[in-house]
Amino acid sequence: MKTDVIQSKFCAAKRNKTKRRISFGKLRGIPPIVGMTKGLLANYNHRRKVCCLFSIVIVCISMVSCGIYSFTGADIGAAKTFQVNYFQNTALQVEPGIARDFTLQLQDLIQNQTSLSLTNSGGDLVYSGEITRYYQAPMTATANSTAAQTRLTIAVNVRFFNTLEPEKDFEKQFSHYYDFPASQLLTGSLLETALDEIFTRITQDIFNESLSDW
Repeated sequence: MKTDVIQSKFCAAKRNKTKRRISFGKLRGIPPIVGMTKGLLANYNHRRKVCCLFSIVIVCISMVSCGIYSFTGADIGAAKTFQVNYFQNTALQVEPGIARDFTLQLQDLIQNQTSLSLTNSGGDLVYSGEITRYYQAPMTATANSTAAQTRLTIAVNVRFFNTLEPEKDFEKQFSHYYDFPASQLLTGSLLETALDEIFTRITQDIFNESLSDW
């Protein structure tokens, strides 16, 4: 009887030991699973990098097939140089200095937004023209404007020549305006602000018309 009890305890202890070994075996099985997860993650990252590189290649090919574009979206084609001839002021009302200011502002815009080099002659792209209108006119009062205002309007006639792609040549008039209180004289800082806003708009429109081809 005593022997049977001892044997029973021994068998129970053996079974518990076996369970502990099985449990320990399961725990030992965890590292391979973790390793497998790391491997899958590394494979995912690799595929992601490949997809990114493939996308960059596609974009580059598209840019080449559509022509050479600057980072601002300007289509300069195979052109390397540009020139901006002096824009004469032929308006009836002459404001001293605006012809020079406009010419320089157009030059600066093209230089800043493209890789083209400015030249005085023989440019691949040529801009020329004249300031045709410069006048002030009173504005009619509206429900949204109770105070009397005056509008300054400037118009510029532009001739654009693309010596490499003559089909893109054009002659067109661009204009813009600036409103200010009728009680103020258009001089000093007010005149500078008005000219800057008008010239900024006109030069950007010229840039878009001549170099944006999307």
